[in-house]
Amino acid sequence: MELAVSVMKQSVPEPRPDGSPSPLVGAVLLRPDGSIETAARGELRDGNHAEFILLERKCLGERLDDCVLFTTLEPCLDRNEPKRGCARHIVGARIREVYVGVEDDNPRVTGKGIEHLRRAGTTIHMFDRDLQSEILEQNKRFFEWARQQKPKPVEEPIQLSQYENPVAAVELADLSIEALESYRTKAKIEPPVGSEEFNRRLLHQGLLLSEGGVVKPSGFGILLFGKQPRESIHHAGLLARAELPNGKSARREFREALVLVPGLLEEWLATVLPSTIDRSRMERREEVDLPFEMIREAVVNALVHRDYDLKGQKCQLVLDSDTIRVKSPGLPMPPISLDELNSFSAPMKSRNPQLHYVFARMGMAEEQGFGLEKSLKRKAIELGLPLPSFKMEGEYLVLTIARHRQAARATLPASVKGSLTKAEAAGWEWLATRERATTAEYQKAMGIPNRTAKNHIKKLVELGLLRRQGAGPSTYYEVLRG
Repeated sequence: MELAVSVMKQSVPEPRPDGSPSPLVGAVLLRPDGSIETAARGELRDGNHAEFILLERKCLGERLDDCVLFTTLEPCLDRNEPKRGCARHIVGARIREVYVGVEDDNPRVTGKGIEHLRRAGTTIHMFDRDLQSEILEQNKRFFEWARQQKPKPVEEPIQLSQYENPVAAVELADLSIEALESYRTKAKIEPPVGSEEFNRRLLHQGLLLSEGGVVKPSGFGILLFGKQPRESIHHAGLLARAELPNGKSARREFREALVLVPGLLEEWLATVLPSTIDRSRMERREEVDLPFEMIREAVVNALVHRDYDLKGQKCQLVLDSDTIRVKSPGLPMPPISLDELNSFSAPMKSRNPQLHYVFARMGMAEEQGFGLEKSLKRKAIELGLPLPSFKMEGEYLVLTIARHRQAARATLPASVKGSLTKAEAAGWEWLATRERATTAEYQKAMGIPNRTAKNHIKKLVELGLLRRQGAGPSTYYEVLRG
């Protein structure tokens, strides 16, 4: 992956009459014997894609079945005839394992090349998060230009979701002017809502579709901007519930356009959050007024990355005095794993690129991925809270955000919680604010003898709360979540 990024920087810019930028792309082929071949975009001829140079020029005639390909940009699917997209060249070369740096940033193209490879039986991995950030930074100018381009038709249209299609009996008049204005304002779009240029942008993003000269919203367009999305897509929206100390619940169902939900949720939380703190407890707790930034990031991720093909299930937000839990229908999107989410190392990947594009332009979602590092992990550390955790509950991916440090103990299974001494429970509360720790670090933080620290850690390992990693002086303990 690192070599591919290095090769990427050797790309030769393509001279274009309009001065538009071309991407920097690097590709590396790893053969079974350990030997490698590399290619940069434009290396042999202006405009030639890195994967094409690698497979059709440098390795032409080789048997590549057992090779592994690394490429810094999602392989394209559509090219001007008679050219073939790089994803098709990869399938033709029978390569079965591919590492992709970042997705194409055009919302109508994002994920299509990857999905074509996956449907052909190719195993897909994404680059490490730090390398993805470097690729994005190096290609910043190109991506800004690419987002504005109209996608070209493809040989075999790839759909990531049925909601890329129009929705029956829905018209332009079913879109909310308030929602569209919110998008235009926050995304700093100059053309006014309803203008030909504004609608052209939505057409390019796949949020409006033209059929026989009639312009209609796509399913994603209705989800984002519809007056009543639930009337057409019954499992849209967000169901929020707050458990109150008096045993009652406050509930609110957000049926509005998705782009309006974060603002409406913030207004509702302002009235509900103070009420969920039980001040009658004998035990003193250091309550934290959680910033809406964390909750917003969690909710937006749930709305954007949920599996909308799972019908009958809504995104949910559940608050009590200990935690805020956000439930999103669907498994983590491939190739992201639950372990990567819990270690905050998940690569950037969008399940529903068209939704993500709009929220990113509005400043409510991280570019091309989850806001794990910036909005969730960093804020939890800043507030001294247990780090957020992910787990699966049935068909729901559940993110748990703690409201106070003691929540780390309060949310443990009863059998585990009951087996901990007061000192061990305090130790777990400290460990839950970290991803890993050594025995020496634990000993110092808790102010206890080394032998006692070792006993505490041994017990926490036995209870499945810690996992030993490394050996000898390099030994550390990974904090397990989910």
